[in-house]
Amino acid sequence: MAAISASQVKELRERTGLGMMECKKALTETDGDIEVAIENLRKNSGLKAAKKAGRTAAEGALVTRVAEDGSVGVMVEINSETDFVSRDDNFKAFADKVADAFFAARSEDVAAVMAGELETTREQLVQKIGENIGVRRCALVEAGEGHLVGEYVHGDRIGVLTVLRGGNAEVARDVAMHVAAINPVVARPEDMPQEQLDAEKAIILAQPDMAGKPEQIAEKMVQGRLKKYLAENSLTEQPFVKNPDQSIADFVKAAGGEVIGFTRFEVGEGIEKEEVDFAKEVMEQAKRS
Repeated sequence: MAAISASQVKELRERTGLGMMECKKALTETDGDIEVAIENLRKNSGLKAAKKAGRTAAEGALVTRVAEDGSVGVMVEINSETDFVSRDDNFKAFADKVADAFFAARSEDVAAVMAGELETTREQLVQKIGENIGVRRCALVEAGEGHLVGEYVHGDRIGVLTVLRGGNAEVARDVAMHVAAINPVVARPEDMPQEQLDAEKAIILAQPDMAGKPEQIAEKMVQGRLKKYLAENSLTEQPFVKNPDQSIADFVKAAGGEVIGFTRFEVGEGIEKEEVDFAKEVMEQAKRS
């Protein structure tokens, strides 16, 4: 039996995207013949799924689940490579199954919840659809006593879970809808991180109209603009999207509630999408032919 070198394992891993031990086993079974190893691995469904794992999956859907009593809620992002697949009934059924699993587990640990049967189901779906599909993240929100979780999902692409003290499910959903539409930075002014305020202050001080101002006047101008910044970016201070004459805080208060916090996901946010220049790709292929 031929000895398997580290470079052979590395090459097979690069060409297949599979794990080190799986590649080493495949090479051992073929006495180090990489081409035969690849041929054997191609007969295994795991290779096709793993080959697609490197492709960017920045489309997909958000799915939420909230307990009937509003005590707990989960929001899960399931990704695909194209929005076409995210509208497929098989993908939607898988997304619902995943959301149910996270809700039942009362967990946001993706690796733990996806282990076993769900991962097998995911791999089978990759084989059937032909795209990389993955579960990216989950938010678990557990409301304390006297608190209520609300939910809203807009077009499967923007999802929000809100937490109110008091109020009711309809109000919590309306606040979630507002968050989906307006995208505030924090729930309340006091929640704004100090480093973000410092960064905003630096921006204000660098503006042209601040040049040459006496220190005391400049400080008053800075504080005024910071106050405006906080009002614009804090959920409770924003004009309610359904009634701009009323702030979110006042809207919730009128229903006997108080805003505690929110979680907002948008499909694919933070994922660097691969930009493909198809014209260039065709030109390069034409030159090679």
